Amino acid sequence: MFASDDSRPRRGVRYNPRQRVTLVGGTLALCSVALVGRAFDVQVLNNDFYVEQGDARALREIPIPTSRGMITDRNGEPLAVSTPVESIWANPQELLKHPGQIPELAEILGLNADDLGRRLSQRADKEFMYLKRRISPAQAQRVLAHEIPGVFSQREFRRFYPQGEALAHVLGFTNIDDRGQEGLELAFDEWLRGTPGSKRVVRDGQGRIIENVDLIRPAQPGHDLTLTIDRRIQYLAFRELRRALQEHSASSGSAVVLDVDTGEVLAMANLPSYNPNDLEGGRQDARRNRAVTDVVEPGSTMKPITIAAALNAGIVEPNTPINLSPGYIVVGGYTINDFRNYGLQTTTGVITHSSNVGAVMLSSRLKNDYFYDFVRSFGYGSKPGSGFPGEASGLLAAPDQWSGSTKASMSYGYGLSATPLQIAMAYAALANGGRLIAPTFVKGQRNPAEQVLDPTTARQVMRMMQTVTETGGTATGAAILGYHVGGKTGTARKFSPSGGYSDEYIALFAGVVPVENPRFAMVVVVNEPDASAGHGYGGGAVAAPVFRNVMAGALRLMDVPPDDIETWLAAQAADQAKRIRANGGRPGEDTPVLPAVANVETIDDSGLPDPVTIGGAR
Repeated sequence: MFASDDSRPRRGVRYNPRQRVTLVGGTLALCSVALVGRAFDVQVLNNDFYVEQGDARALREIPIPTSRGMITDRNGEPLAVSTPVESIWANPQELLKHPGQIPELAEILGLNADDLGRRLSQRADKEFMYLKRRISPAQAQRVLAHEIPGVFSQREFRRFYPQGEALAHVLGFTNIDDRGQEGLELAFDEWLRGTPGSKRVVRDGQGRIIENVDLIRPAQPGHDLTLTIDRRIQYLAFRELRRALQEHSASSGSAVVLDVDTGEVLAMANLPSYNPNDLEGGRQDARRNRAVTDVVEPGSTMKPITIAAALNAGIVEPNTPINLSPGYIVVGGYTINDFRNYGLQTTTGVITHSSNVGAVMLSSRLKNDYFYDFVRSFGYGSKPGSGFPGEASGLLAAPDQWSGSTKASMSYGYGLSATPLQIAMAYAALANGGRLIAPTFVKGQRNPAEQVLDPTTARQVMRMMQTVTETGGTATGAAILGYHVGGKTGTARKFSPSGGYSDEYIALFAGVVPVENPRFAMVVVVNEPDASAGHGYGGGAVAAPVFRNVMAGALRLMDVPPDDIETWLAAQAADQAKRIRANGGRPGEDTPVLPAVANVETIDDSGLPDPVTIGGAR
């Protein structure tokens, strides 16, 4: 046997370490070149896709909030302002990674922890969700101080109304996104709202902004709006209307004050009202601007228009005698009565004593088409054109729809309907030399005037209405010391939904002051005054005092000179004589008497109530 000899080296097999190292190094070099080439391709040549992916995870476009324009009264006093607030929001994807902190967050925000957790779970695939909106910056800082992952805040704006309830129906309000919902906030929403901006930012992994990259669009703040409203006269109207409703246990009421020469709305008050700073709860119908949207039968406030139609047609003069006996008249099977038999009167006496019979007798001598066109020319049956949302046109039936007694009923204010604003517009036309001007809420806006009545006739009607507030008239409660007041009462029975008329009434007064150089036209409507309270339910007892108190204050505020100096001097002398008698026959201090009713409180800028008193919220 022979043993094999394995110790001899094999031919052709040689170990070369350098060659192997070279091979491994070359392989690594090729891999490095490939990686560098790939990196160059990804980062330089074809980097769009990856840049987009990176931006999608870190780059965000966020809005830049802008403030809503301020609303001021005619004197520049703020009526609606936007204040900065904060809204707390969360990234559900980030917050849900820390479920243990959700109860803590809910407690801080005053929310139910289970509800919050459920809402977050429902939006688990989202990156944005509001948690609580429109809180104060201090409250937001307290929330953020807890450093809960995925919870942030953003700046927003909230509307605040310093005058509260007193101007709620005119201004309206905005929703949580600061968009106008009612009133002038809605009518001028585009003008007030402005345009939010936008910017591009970089957020870190926790959603915090770490860099502002680019301003895409700058924010454009809303435009300011100056109204024709005078907040002092507005408060007077609101206060006196509220007082009348309380004294007469009435359900609702409206008051409108117009500038005769321009058609500007100086005041518009409604009750019941609401607090636009706190819209939670409350009656929905309290938000309705009754002066613009609710129609009433104007009652005897229609009689000056009827008299004007008769004067304009040339069938009577102010002193034409009219026999009103026996105090009633039958038309179309209906008996129309006066309060009593006024006997022989003049045309002026028909207005002075508010005679239904006289109005019917005059309208019967007018052609149907003429009477209809004349009434319509004063704005009845058409929208006033103020631009206020939801303004009503009222009802004025055409002659082909009349029955046998329709024209007779219309002559003393039944069978047609109008809003308080329409009635005020008609009376302003009588005071403005027969020129009808559409009312406006925007200072500086002048609507064109339309001549609807001869100026001489208009002045005659004004003189006739003056007798209503003087001794023997139906509205002596509207008289203002030192001024001639022209006006007309109205007491209309409410229409029943079941047909006919109910036992409830509407008390009205429409008037102008001063008669010599008219400045203001005002209409007061009080709905359902309680006759059982012992104060009366007619326009002279309920609505006329509201007119007197508001207009007395407005005349002082606007420095309107008196046009009845004789009465003023006589009252001053009587007051001085009274002081002398009270002083035992010795002259007392010579205290001047203001040319206005003595029981009206002085109102100036410093005398206005605190906003909290009116609105219930600061």
